[in-house]
Amino acid sequence: MPDLPTPQDTTEAALFSECWDAVLSYADLCTAGSAAAGQLAREAFSAGIREARETEAGPLRSAGRRPARLPRIPLLLTAVRTTAAGWEESGQGHKLDPDLRLWLNSDKAARYTGPPLQRPLALRGLRDLQEPDAALLWLAEVEALPPAVVARRLGLDPATLSEELAQVRGLFRDRCQRNHLDTPMDAGCRSYARLLDAVTRSTAADTPDDLSRHLATCVQCAEAAACLRLHGGGLPAALAGGVMGWGGLAYLERRRRAADVRLGPGRPDTDTDPDEPGAQKARVVRSGLLVAAVLVSLLALAVSMMPGGTSVDGATAGGDPSDRQPVADPGFSLPVADAPRPSEDSPEPSRSAPSDDHSPEPKSPGPGPQGTSSATAGEDDPEPSTSAPPLCSVAYELVNEWPDGFQATVTVTTERALDDWRVAWSFRNGQEVGQMWDARFAQSGSRVTATAADYNRKVAANGTLSFGFLASRDGENAAGYDFALNGHDCAKTG
Repeated sequence: MPDLPTPQDTTEAALFSECWDAVLSYADLCTAGSAAAGQLAREAFSAGIREARETEAGPLRSAGRRPARLPRIPLLLTAVRTTAAGWEESGQGHKLDPDLRLWLNSDKAARYTGPPLQRPLALRGLRDLQEPDAALLWLAEVEALPPAVVARRLGLDPATLSEELAQVRGLFRDRCQRNHLDTPMDAGCRSYARLLDAVTRSTAADTPDDLSRHLATCVQCAEAAACLRLHGGGLPAALAGGVMGWGGLAYLERRRRAADVRLGPGRPDTDTDPDEPGAQKARVVRSGLLVAAVLVSLLALAVSMMPGGTSVDGATAGGDPSDRQPVADPGFSLPVADAPRPSEDSPEPSRSAPSDDHSPEPKSPGPGPQGTSSATAGEDDPEPSTSAPPLCSVAYELVNEWPDGFQATVTVTTERALDDWRVAWSFRNGQEVGQMWDARFAQSGSRVTATAADYNRKVAANGTLSFGFLASRDGENAAGYDFALNGHDCAKTG
C-alpha cells in the first residue's frame, strides 16, 4: 500500500494543481485535440519542474543567493512552448495547432531563443524582478485572480496588497526602461527612447505625431511602449505576449473568461466555494474528462517532484538577507491547503482538430476559446435549421489594439431561438482575422463569416451568442459593419 502524502506534500499538490490549470489551458490552445493537449501539458509540466529544481540546486543557490528565474506559472507556460517546439522538431508537429507550427518556424519564435538582448522586453523585465514581485505581477495582471486570492497564495497582507502591486508595477517599468535602453537599436529608435519614456509616464501626455508614426511601423518600440505604459489596461497583454509569444492574447482571454465563470457577475473578490452556483456553472460548462483524467497524474507528479519549502510561483521562503528585499516578500508562511481538488476555473478544451490524416480525436465541447483557422470553416456550411428569420442586434467591442493588430468581441442578441447560427460582417480598412474563439471563421476579401462551434449552436429566444477574435490591420481600424445573422440583417448597437 503506497504511503499517504504528508501535510507538506498535500499543500504542494494543492498549490501545483493551480499551476496545472494554467499549463493545461495554454497546452489546449497549442494543440489540435484533447489527447494531445493532455500529453503536451504533462511533458511541459515535468520539464518545467525539473528546470525549477535544477535552478534551485545550482551554484547561485549553493552560494546563498536566490537564482534569477521566472515565477512558477510563466516558467511552466514557457515550458509548454519549448516542448511544443521539440514536438515540431521531432516529427510530432501534426499534433500542434497549424498556426503555432507556422509561428515556431518563423523569426518571431527565434527571438525567444536568440541573444538575450533581442528577447521580448516584457520577458526580460519580468525575469529581472525578484520572484515574489514577479509572481504578484503575473497573478494579478495575467491570471486575473482576485486580490484576496493573490494575497493568500503569496502569503501577503490583503490590506496592503494594492499598494504593493503599484510598487511592483513601477519596478517592472523601471526594469523594462533600462532593458530598452540596453537593447541594440538603430539611430532612429534611439532618438525616440527618452521621449517614449516621458510620454508613457503620464496619463495626460499627448503622443507627438512623429512618435505615433514611428510606433506604427517599429515593432521594437511599440513593444517597449506597451511595457512602459502602466495606465490604459495594456500591461496584461504586454506580459502575456512577451513571455508566451504565440497565443498569449488568447490565453489572456481564457483566463478572463475563467475568472468570470468562477466568480460570476457581481460576486465579491473572494474564492468561490465549490458548492456555490458560480462553481457549479463552471463544472457544467467545462469538459471534465480532460481535466480530471490528467489532473490526477499531475498531482502525483507534483508531490513526487517538488522540493520542500518552495511555494507556488517560485516565491521561495528564506534566502540570503543580503538580497534586495522584494516588495511582495511573504511576511508569514503559506497556509496548509486542503486536500487537492480540481480547480474550478480550469480551462475549457474546445479546439476542433484539423482535418488531416494525423488528427487526434476532437476535444470535448466547452465554452473556452476555439483557435480554429480559416481553413476549418467553409462558406458552404449547411444552412441552419431555423425556418423564420431572426430579429437581431449586434454589439462590436474593440477590446485592445496595437500598431499592427487588434482584439475584438462580437455579441449578437436574437429574439428567436436558433438551432445553428452564422454571423457575417465586413471591414472597411483591409483588416484580416487571424484567430477566433467560440466560433470558426472564413474570410473572403473584406467579408468575414463566423459559424457556430459544436458546443454553442443552439441559442434560446432572447438569448445572446458571443465570440472573440484577433486580427491584423494596417493603418485605420474602423469597426465592422453590415452585420447579418443567418443571412438576415442585424441592427448594430455598439
